[in-house]
Amino acid sequence: MKTTAVNLHWTPFYSLFKREIHRFVKVIVQTVLTPFINSSLYLLIFGVSLGKNIQLRDGVNYLAFLIPGLVMMGCLNNAFQNSSSSVVTARFGGDLEDFRASALSDQQMIWAFSLGGLIRGFIVGSITFFIGEVFYYGQQGEWLGVQHPFALLAFLIMGSLTFAKLGISVAYWAKSFDQLSAVTGFILVPLTYLGGVFFSIEHLHPFWQKVSQLNPLLYFINGVRFSVLGVSDVDATTAFIVSLVATLICHGLALYTLRNSLFKRW
Repeated sequence: MKTTAVNLHWTPFYSLFKREIHRFVKVIVQTVLTPFINSSLYLLIFGVSLGKNIQLRDGVNYLAFLIPGLVMMGCLNNAFQNSSSSVVTARFGGDLEDFRASALSDQQMIWAFSLGGLIRGFIVGSITFFIGEVFYYGQQGEWLGVQHPFALLAFLIMGSLTFAKLGISVAYWAKSFDQLSAVTGFILVPLTYLGGVFFSIEHLHPFWQKVSQLNPLLYFINGVRFSVLGVSDVDATTAFIVSLVATLICHGLALYTLRNSLFKRW
């Protein structure tokens, strides 16, 4: 009887989670082909063509410097897009009423959407890393190794979950797809590009270095860079702490937004 009760309790969660997976699998071109093309262009233009003229500290090759940043950027963007678009579509399509009728708890809804975003982020990040390895091998004649694989996994999980949960909050706040696109275009994209994906903050003026250190994405990106290369612009422990705190804050924000949304009044 207890086993049956547990299964009934988690069945709605598994159903919503599988729905999230099937949702982005149906648009496999957007999930796989688009990141493949974008990553190839970034690596070709910045890593190969312009990277030859860029000198970094510790003798780090610019292409090797770029790859971890692109991996993290792909994870963050796709985790956010997956959860936010799913919640917005469900809001305006009336599916959220069905979710509540299925006895899904707030935590289960958040984790189902978040894990869907996490898996999509991992797929895109893996594709980006594979493409980067091919470019790096073509330029250097060897594969780019990973110095700290467990740290890499930890930062990718925290980054993807943070942005997936942030996507839930933004989607509940947005009153239209235009508002959702505005948040992505005017806030998240600039923060991502200014988070050190393409450049080291050591090349910035001291004032702008201080400003960049207020950007939480700097710590996610440099956490992945440290995991792959063993060097980064910020201390690895600091990057881990900031990333973990950001994950917890975004989870709390998603929970607060969900519990105080208009959906509660339906």
